[in-house]
Amino acid sequence: MRQILALIVCAPLLAACFLTPHKIDVQQGNYLDADIVGKLKLDMTRSQVRFILGSPLLADPFHPERWDYVYIDYKAGTLKQERRLTLIFDGDKLKRAFSNFPVPQFGPDPAKTASTTR
Repeated sequence: MRQILALIVCAPLLAACFLTPHKIDVQQGNYLDADIVGKLKLDMTRSQVRFILGSPLLADPFHPERWDYVYIDYKAGTLKQERRLTLIFDGDKLKRAFSNFPVPQFGPDPAKTASTTR
């Protein structure tokens, strides 16, 4: 009887040694993909960029012309995706963009170029 009782007590304890804790999926930052970034055009204002991408994750007070967007995706504790986008402004106008993922090359806004060529 004691052996059965010891087995009933020890079996769940030994089984718990082989279990691993659940690791949740974590998504942090502004979601970035080629479609969203493809909507950016040169000479867009800061408010237009903020409307498309949201507020920047990093807005350095010592470099106000630079905005950094970061998106990190962890699945079960391992890094699956990390995307970074850096935007450079000149005054209130977007001038350059750098990213660590492929995005379509953006040029001037077609609506502005069509209205200025007429």
